[in-house]
Amino acid sequence: MPITIALAGDTMLGRGVAEEIAAYGPHGLFSEGVREVFGEADLALVNLECCVSDRGRRWDPAGKPFHFRAPPAAVDALADLGVDCVTLANNHALDYGPDALADTLDVLRRAGIRTVGAGEDLGRAREPAVVEAGGARVAVLGVTDHPADFAAAEDRPGVAHADLEGGVPGHLLEEVRRLRGAHDAVLVMPHWGPNMIPAPLPYVRRAAGSLVEAGATLVAGSSAHVFHAVVRPVLYDMGDFIDDYAVDPLLRNDLGLVFLVTLDAAGPSRIEAVPIRLDFCRTRLAGGADRAWIADRFTAACAAFDTPVSVRDGRLVVERP
Repeated sequence: MPITIALAGDTMLGRGVAEEIAAYGPHGLFSEGVREVFGEADLALVNLECCVSDRGRRWDPAGKPFHFRAPPAAVDALADLGVDCVTLANNHALDYGPDALADTLDVLRRAGIRTVGAGEDLGRAREPAVVEAGGARVAVLGVTDHPADFAAAEDRPGVAHADLEGGVPGHLLEEVRRLRGAHDAVLVMPHWGPNMIPAPLPYVRRAAGSLVEAGATLVAGSSAHVFHAVVRPVLYDMGDFIDDYAVDPLLRNDLGLVFLVTLDAAGPSRIEAVPIRLDFCRTRLAGGADRAWIADRFTAACAAFDTPVSVRDGRLVVERP
């Protein structure tokens, strides 16, 4: 300690992004500027919002409209970016069934990228990853509050599912306490709440408070597809990082943030939010009017929670008082 952690939200490498990879390879998805931001960190993590496989068949419960599957070559894009660990606790890890999930775990493992939030059974899905960076040992947990039909069981692969709306389950709080006692930092990456909402719901705020009280050093959420406020040590939603999604003209899910969090023994001392622009299947640093829009929205979102934000060298900064 101290260490710097790079964090980004929904990373969807299937569908249109997969077509880009097939046509041009996996190395041009992120601009040099984005790669340089990740290069500033000792540790990098994202929410991988797809399976990575060339096998499986579509999961077909009633009402599931989207299925995301990336080719195995997509892992090279994550490795080149310097991603050390991904959470698979989300509503797309099982989009193509257990065979594709097994492939996802295997191809990431072979690339040297750790995984949390999904596994071959309940124990593996809930298992933390312990990563070392800058002389610190960081324990990482992933959990999602939807969908329930993706939930792992003792004899079934799936995701680490928890009904967070009913309160954070005791087993998860106890695991956070245990990990905090044995590691320098505990990072929890929850996938919570509905898509396309401008601010965290009350139950998400309650769950974040419970995780922090249990000992989480940092909570970094996702699911909304747009960034939410920061209230140290909680990033309520990191928004989208790369995808081929339709763009909401008001919430602007094509304008987002990458977070650089400096952790010391007392928790996050500094959080830098770096504005990004999601072009179709590619991501670059935001500039001009895009960067100004992101700054205005992020500052207003944080002000609603009494979190002051300063602007320094084009980055949005939240510091320990």
